[in-house]
Amino acid sequence: MERLRVLELYSGIGGMHYALTESSVDAEVVAAVDVNTTANEIYKHNFPNTLLLPKTIEGMTLNDFNKLDFNMILMSPPCQPFTRIGLQCDVSDPRTKSFLYILDILPRLNKLPRFILLENVKGFETSSARDALIKTLTDCKYSFQELMISPTCIGIPNSRLRYFLVAMAPPGSFSFQTTAEILNGYPEATSSDRTGSSQIPDGQCGGCSSETCDNGYIIYKMETARDLERKRSQDKEETVQRLKEFLEEEGQGMDLEPYLLPPKTLLRYALLLDIVTLNSRRSVCFTKGYGHYVEGTGSVLQSRADVELETVFKSIEGLSDEEKLKLLSQLKLRYFTPREIANLMGFPSHFTFPEGISIKQQYRVLGNSLNVHVVAKLINLMVT
Repeated sequence: MERLRVLELYSGIGGMHYALTESSVDAEVVAAVDVNTTANEIYKHNFPNTLLLPKTIEGMTLNDFNKLDFNMILMSPPCQPFTRIGLQCDVSDPRTKSFLYILDILPRLNKLPRFILLENVKGFETSSARDALIKTLTDCKYSFQELMISPTCIGIPNSRLRYFLVAMAPPGSFSFQTTAEILNGYPEATSSDRTGSSQIPDGQCGGCSSETCDNGYIIYKMETARDLERKRSQDKEETVQRLKEFLEEEGQGMDLEPYLLPPKTLLRYALLLDIVTLNSRRSVCFTKGYGHYVEGTGSVLQSRADVELETVFKSIEGLSDEEKLKLLSQLKLRYFTPREIANLMGFPSHFTFPEGISIKQQYRVLGNSLNVHVVAKLINLMVT
């Protein structure tokens, strides 16, 4: 196959670019397009030789697209129009405008791109935007497959369930049998694949809420027997790596003290935290609000392995705030660092942030990104 010329739309911090590199497919990114100034600064820092167009996609003309002479599109359109927090405004959300513009441009290109890969949040699959995408691909005679994939199915201890679509222009076909159904996992997955039971729904903390939990007896920390059994089952899943494989080591120029949860957060949100340990084989989805908001934005790490979590939470009932804080502090609960989250999301060790990018900004752009390993495998399946 000739070398692929790739157009990276909504390029963010370069997750698609890193996935393309990891896939070992013979390809080059001819242009990356994004309007976010912080993400563009990070992208340029890590890919200084790639043409980066800091503009809106709607600001590119049909001629601009044709001049790039690309035969693959990698894109991750804004997810907010399809999330509960984003109010699920779908195609009426202004942030969907650029994606609809791409669908309008696609059939009018001088040459249809041979491959298209799209990533978005769970919820996109039931949207009108998705319906418009499928109609455009069908009208252009593309073969395509929709999938729901989380990193847990390739052994990464982080639940980040996402919608994916891979498409191929005629002639030719994929190396796997396509289906009109949305696959749960990769195309070669069997009915016994792990991609279902070992995942935690994105955007939910491990604690119980009135909307998501059963009415069972709360054992401790607002955890029901069902919650605890699910987490223990995940931690026994030996095909998933332990979290300690992705963590930074304290004492080698890395001070983890700034990442400890402050007293105010411990007292107010302790019962809502999803707490994991070094040996856990799970963590919930990290979102752009991690480190700033607590509930539903990602797991926190218990640094002290010699303190029993259940004992601490059963002991704080009825105590004063001062006494509660003394016990909770024994756990040494801390946030994952941006580097650790990048590790879980598959970014290589040479990926770095330029000076001047705050910790809050780092969490934000990582929460908006994708899992590199998951996409790399998809690119291989699509092109092979």
